[in-house]
Amino acid sequence: MENLGFRIFPLENRPPATVLERFKAATASLISDNMNRMHGAGADLRPCHAGGILLGPAFTVRTRSGDNLMVHKAIDMAEPGDVIVVDAGGDTTQAIVGEIMLRLARKKGVAGFVIDGAIRDSKAFLSHNYPCYARGVTHRGPFKEGPGEINVPVTVGCMVVHPGDIIFGDEDGVVAVPQTHAERLMDKVEEQLRRERETMLAIENGTADRAWVNETIRRKGCRLP
Repeated sequence: MENLGFRIFPLENRPPATVLERFKAATASLISDNMNRMHGAGADLRPCHAGGILLGPAFTVRTRSGDNLMVHKAIDMAEPGDVIVVDAGGDTTQAIVGEIMLRLARKKGVAGFVIDGAIRDSKAFLSHNYPCYARGVTHRGPFKEGPGEINVPVTVGCMVVHPGDIIFGDEDGVVAVPQTHAERLMDKVEEQLRRERETMLAIENGTADRAWVNETIRRKGCRLP
């Protein structure tokens, strides 16, 4: 019988490098807009690093609150470019990762962390452009007992993440994109990026059309002065 709650699976379905390359010009907000603002993590998951984007396939971990045994195992298993995404239940009582794990993951080539829980040694994260998103910071260390699961669907910051989903993070937060939608999504993102550049140019030129504001107000039944 399968040991539910204490299982390890390999990550076999990583996105092609050509697809990931397209995401480098994107932003979390544009990706979110084109998923109807429904597939991103909430504002509680904030960047804890100095700067830089997070991009790569999700290497998922579900762990008991305050325990990081399976996160250690995930670091050992992950391939260069993977993003370790940890569902720690949103609990911030104990830190899930700290500076030692940061150094281990970076040495392995792991692209970064998304932790629905807390970190510690925050100065080390803030001193590097090594992407880490977390819910909070605490000095209290974790336990290493288990149980937990690796490469199963998880929830982080109210965002469902499947193993191999494309994780993108920037200064505004984190989103997860299913691989099956990635290329079509990026077509939309690139088109929106083009439109927004035209809008910003029009603002600078003083030619921006703002008629839509009054039109929307009238359509909603509000009388204009």
